[in-house]
Amino acid sequence: MSFTELNSVEHFILHRLTGTNLNGELSDFAASTTYTTSWEYRAPSELSRTVNEVLLEDELKAALVRLNPEIAERPELADEVIYKLRAILISVNQMVLVRANEEFSKWLTGEKTMPFGKNHRHVPVRLIDFVNLRENRYYATNQLRVHHRETKIPDIVLYINGIPVVVGEAKTPIRSSISWLDGAHEIHKIYEDAVPQLFVPNILSFATEGKQLFFGAVRTPLEFWAPWRLEDEEGELARQLGLSEIGNELSDLLHPKRLLDILQNFSLYTTNKKKQRIKVICRFQQYEGANKIVERVIDGDIKKGLIWHFQGSGKSLLMVFAAQKLRRSVQLKSPTVVILVDRTDLDTQITGTFNAADIANVETTDSIRELQDLLLKDTRKIIITTIHKFKDAQPNMNGRDNIIVMVDEAHRTQEGDLGRQMRAALPNAFLFGLTGTPVNKADKNTFWAFGSEEDEGGYMSRYTFHDSIRDEATLPLHFEPRLVDVHVDKETIDKLFEEFKEEAALSDEDADALNKRSAKMAAFLKSPERVAKIVEDIATHFKEKVEPHGFKGMIVTPDRYACVQYKEELDKYFPTEASRVVISTTANDKPEFKQKWALDKSQQEKVVDEFNDAHSDLKFLIVTAKLLTGFDAPILQTMYLDKSLKDHTLLQAICRTNRLYPQKKFGRIVDYFGVFDDTAKALEFDEKTMQQIISNLSELKAEVPAAMAEALSHFEGVDRDMVGFEGLEAAQNAINTNDKKDAFAKDYKYLSKLWESLSPDRVLDPYQKDYKWLSQVFESVKPASDTVGKLLWFTLGAQTTKLIHENIHVGQVHHLEEFILDADVIEEIFHNPDPKNTKKLEKALIKRFKKHEGLPKFKSLSERLEALRDKAELGLITSIEFVKELCKIAKETVQAEKELMEEVIVKTPKAALTELFLELKTDQTPAVVERIVTEIDSIVRIVSFQGWQNTVAGEREVQKSLRQALLKYQLHKDQVLFDRAYGYIKEYY
Repeated sequence: MSFTELNSVEHFILHRLTGTNLNGELSDFAASTTYTTSWEYRAPSELSRTVNEVLLEDELKAALVRLNPEIAERPELADEVIYKLRAILISVNQMVLVRANEEFSKWLTGEKTMPFGKNHRHVPVRLIDFVNLRENRYYATNQLRVHHRETKIPDIVLYINGIPVVVGEAKTPIRSSISWLDGAHEIHKIYEDAVPQLFVPNILSFATEGKQLFFGAVRTPLEFWAPWRLEDEEGELARQLGLSEIGNELSDLLHPKRLLDILQNFSLYTTNKKKQRIKVICRFQQYEGANKIVERVIDGDIKKGLIWHFQGSGKSLLMVFAAQKLRRSVQLKSPTVVILVDRTDLDTQITGTFNAADIANVETTDSIRELQDLLLKDTRKIIITTIHKFKDAQPNMNGRDNIIVMVDEAHRTQEGDLGRQMRAALPNAFLFGLTGTPVNKADKNTFWAFGSEEDEGGYMSRYTFHDSIRDEATLPLHFEPRLVDVHVDKETIDKLFEEFKEEAALSDEDADALNKRSAKMAAFLKSPERVAKIVEDIATHFKEKVEPHGFKGMIVTPDRYACVQYKEELDKYFPTEASRVVISTTANDKPEFKQKWALDKSQQEKVVDEFNDAHSDLKFLIVTAKLLTGFDAPILQTMYLDKSLKDHTLLQAICRTNRLYPQKKFGRIVDYFGVFDDTAKALEFDEKTMQQIISNLSELKAEVPAAMAEALSHFEGVDRDMVGFEGLEAAQNAINTNDKKDAFAKDYKYLSKLWESLSPDRVLDPYQKDYKWLSQVFESVKPASDTVGKLLWFTLGAQTTKLIHENIHVGQVHHLEEFILDADVIEEIFHNPDPKNTKKLEKALIKRFKKHEGLPKFKSLSERLEALRDKAELGLITSIEFVKELCKIAKETVQAEKELMEEVIVKTPKAALTELFLELKTDQTPAVVERIVTEIDSIVRIVSFQGWQNTVAGEREVQKSLRQALLKYQLHKDQVLFDRAYGYIKEYY
């Protein structure tokens, strides 16, 4: 028998999870000898369902009775719950899949209640037992037929208590042109669209070809799917190929305890840069790191620990997951979690991560006094603050031992006086440091400050740059030294400085004061000739290597005035709006400098949002200190670096470029200063990692001849100058078997990656003709990609893609956070102009104007608001005048909306029913028409659902509810009233 997708990978997965061997007789093999709970195999024919149903309703009803005492007493109540769940499944036709998944997850995690208690008291409804896992039923099936818009047959589906929570796709392991990507593509691009109801309850999906395993949440783009890792005997994250290793990873990831932990504590619904609702589930390193924090706190013996995860691997989300699980832990009795950030400008990033994920009970402190009040009052929340707010903190401010402090980017001030004051103020707190770039020096020792002696190596969780590259959590960094003649020549600088010292007749004391690196470099670095030459090179490089790919750049200059100098020079090559300077200004700056270049916090956020928008004209950010840390812009691919950076600051800065982004294969550092040696020094505490961190482009250039020869070797004897179908036919005949095509595809893909990294470097010129020929042959034999597609064949490089087709990405509109806007709110803002509330009012007005887009009145108000904001940005209006005018616009907006409602008062459902009852009112009709209408309205809203008019069950349920409501007032026998009321309900509900 040959190896097939079915008998090798798919059957293997079921064997590992359930012990059932579908290739032959049943086996006693256990999914894992250490697990006490495993999956039970059920053939599709054994499942009690139709092809249109995704829930196993008999199993679900049994679970509801088993897990809920109130339902056990009255089993018919289970039908009410199932009816609610069905409504969510049906709603996916009108609702975004992620939002339907979010709503269903609230039921899965026990957040939903029903009036099943005594006197109709609401009680939580449990679909799953998270404490005693044996109370749940775990089924695994394969080749499940599901019909919605069309019929699809996923390879693997896992059910918990009759609810499908995992979908898996298995691909063949014996063809190099097939990979896990094909399976993930099938789930993400086909199944989620064709049978979305199957994914409404989904916890995660997975795909494997027996060599690699990757998983993702609903609607997660393929580039953000992640592997699952296991530690080897040395405690390192292992990565071994083969079915056995994949089986171990799958058994671990899909163990019910792990799966339910991910559902309950490691799943978030948040908003991305495009303002779209997305689901985020943990990567392995986040799961492991957060759980180690929680376990250490619950255990209580060791009071500190260091999490060392490389830049860009998701430490902010790790803190969210850890804080969420700590706050939910019953053993910890409502702990306080303090998130410490090192700089004020990082405050926004961390707070934004928590707020976007809708984490409850988050407080951001605005002052030292506010922080101290929160701690003195024993606040049990998540508090986000900076280390500086512990200034002058009193010792023993709060002695509770269930205070957990997590320090972001744990170095610098955390080891100084402020760090000691914080420890004295919270003497019994747990202290965890999270860093991507630990410092190991006498005066700034991250390992000493946060590492525990009990942890080997000084850290309790480690995720290296090499790990993050291997797992595709971050991208490789390409380091590109530029223009030897403009590199910093330190000997020349020293000589120039000596000459300057003599010319200026400086004393030795004055010379020593000036002889700091930044000072003695500045005169040379900012010389107009040098800046002009560098900017010319940047313009050429960007237009050739960055812009064609759809990416953006950042220019890092020596100081604030150099930023302006670079901006003015760059404007000679690009439109003014293509670049923005992002710097701080000081009280000592000249007024004209401040007026032109100062950016407040909201303006900076606006610039960052514009930079992240792929369709905006903004191509460059020019900075010197701001945005080098705590700045997440995945579209940033190339950093043009002309500044001396050291240690962790250097690594944090260059890792701004390594974030994942569609079609982005690496981050690039174009070095005009000469920091390559400094990069190595910044990692000198870990020589092995240092060797992995940067790939120099000169090494890639050396690989081109061999890669080209390898790709051409598949066409020996073929005349590449022959044109027309004869030439193409000859080329195709040279690779006329699947094996030959696979081998060519593999070599061509490697060549295309090299080409993308280097193009349009002149080193490629001699190979241009051959590369074009190979690309055309490749395209001609590539399988059709209008269905699943063989993703290995997709040429991922932008330069090659340009030869074949162009990609277009379109963003979507997101509705801003709701903000109540009425007269009282406006008055409160007018008399107490808090900047936060003023900003909220601005956002609320913008949202209102978008809602009424196209109406002249609101267009006029919108234009007035924009003009007002422009005045404020230019400093032409005082803050008091700004608030005054803003409130005036807000009042007019409220009035305009009121008038609009009066003009278009199309009958509301309740208004329509009221009109009906008043029309048909007789002497026998009760006088309390309003009460009757309100009761019918509330009952119908509960039982109805989107599209109920088109289903027999929906119509029956609404008719039944209407008769019950009329019965209460003895109107149920009036058939004319019933028919008219039902007609109105069908129309208006």
